[in-house]
Order: sequence, then C-alpha cells, then structure tokens
Amino acid sequence: YVGKDPTFAIYASVPFGLNARMQNSWWYQGGGEALGNEFFKKFNVIGFACGNTGTQMGGWFRKEIKTVADLSGLKFRIGGIAGQVLQKVGVVPQQLAGGDIYPALEKGTIDAAEWVGPYDDEKLGFQKVAKYYYYPGFWEGGPMVHAYCNLEKWNTLPKNYQAIIQNAAANANSWMAARYDMQNPSALKRLVAGGTQLRPFTNEVLEACLKATNELWAEISAKNADFKKSIDAMQAYRSDEYLWWQVAEYTFDSFMIRSRTRG
Repeated sequence: YVGKDPTFAIYASVPFGLNARMQNSWWYQGGGEALGNEFFKKFNVIGFACGNTGTQMGGWFRKEIKTVADLSGLKFRIGGIAGQVLQKVGVVPQQLAGGDIYPALEKGTIDAAEWVGPYDDEKLGFQKVAKYYYYPGFWEGGPMVHAYCNLEKWNTLPKNYQAIIQNAAANANSWMAARYDMQNPSALKRLVAGGTQLRPFTNEVLEACLKATNELWAEISAKNADFKKSIDAMQAYRSDEYLWWQVAEYTFDSFMIRSRTRG
C-alpha cells in the first residue's frame, strides 16, 4: 500500500531497516504495534503481524554488479520504496507480477529481478535465465507480513474471538520464519550446485544505496508527518538493537560461521 501512504512500508520492511528479530522485537515489545495501529486506524483497519521471511536475497542479475556505475540504466524488477531508492543510483525500476518475471529475464526485457530468497526463487526457475545471484536484499532485512481487519468489525468481535485471531497470527509469524530458515539452506545448495554464481553487493554499492535511502527518508519526512514519526521511531530502535547485536549476537554468529568454514 505504498501508493496510499509510504508509511505502510515501515511496518513491513524498508531499505536498511530492521532484521526479522528486530522487527518482531519492535512490533511486540518496542511500541511498534501501537504506533503502527495508530497509523492504520486512519484507514479503518487494525494490523496483526503474521509472518516473516527473514532477510531476502538481492536478486538475479544477467551481468555482474561491481560498481555503482554498473547500476546505471539497469532495468530491475523491483517495486515500492526499494525501487525509489535504487532509482536514485541509476536503476530503472520495473513493476512485474511474479509470473511475468521469468519470460522478461529470459528475453532480456529486464536485466535483473528480485523476488524473495532461495526457496521461492528456485521454484520460479530464475537460475535458468540469470547467472548471478546477489546478496543481501538490503531493502528487505526483515519483511513482516500483516493480516488486516476492518477496525469497526474488529471492535464488534467478542474478546475471546479477538484473542483467537491475535494468537493465531502470532503463531503464523513464528512458524513462517522457522519454515524459511529450514527451507532456504537446502535450496541455496541446490542452486549453487546447478551453476548459480553467488555474489555479494560491494561496499561501494551498499554505501551509495544507504546514502540514497537516507536522502529519500528526509524527502518523504518533510511532507509526511506520519512517515517521519514512524521512521524516526524505527531508526532509534534500530540503533539500540545494533548496539546490542555488535556485542553478542554478531560476534557469536561470526565466530561460528568462521568455524564452520574451517570444518
């Protein structure tokens, strides 16, 4: 619903936002749910977090992307807020439905496309028509799915029915993240075994996109008070979360990853 109001995106995922655990923490414990539903109320809906894919991949490219200059004129299937960010660094965003991506990549109508991650991407066969698979999908670090309910109808439900919906959504939120974490590793191994070339976005590309992101936030915030209120709250929460992450979470994961590669 970015076309209605870009503030919606903040409660799903925005470029260089929160990872999945941070998004859950902000929503359930850090005031995100109250802030989000305060905004959603303007559209007469109430939202319930009901899923997360975890950090997504950066997409499939027909050529290597080493510098920001390589993005200039690149026709990339990507939409929403992320498309607006990438447009600032020279990308030409393309809006395509899932079923239209494969033939567009195959024919060269587009140069690149992002979808979700190994498990979903493999099913659509992108590896057959684009060689390079980039990471991370910095525009979807922890994309949260929501179930929306008409607010007036919600308020007429008995409390026990409301509790059923709230708990079912919370269960789905946990289940979906666990499911992706189980499915993605095996799918990634199959893709690489089949010839897919994994590539990280360079720091130059990431830094340029971060700069473009911050510029876009300032532009939108200057004319949208709801967006400014929500993006400021999210960024403040992100700062505190990464203060903690760099102490224990990151150091533990980094050590375990290095240990695994050493066998």
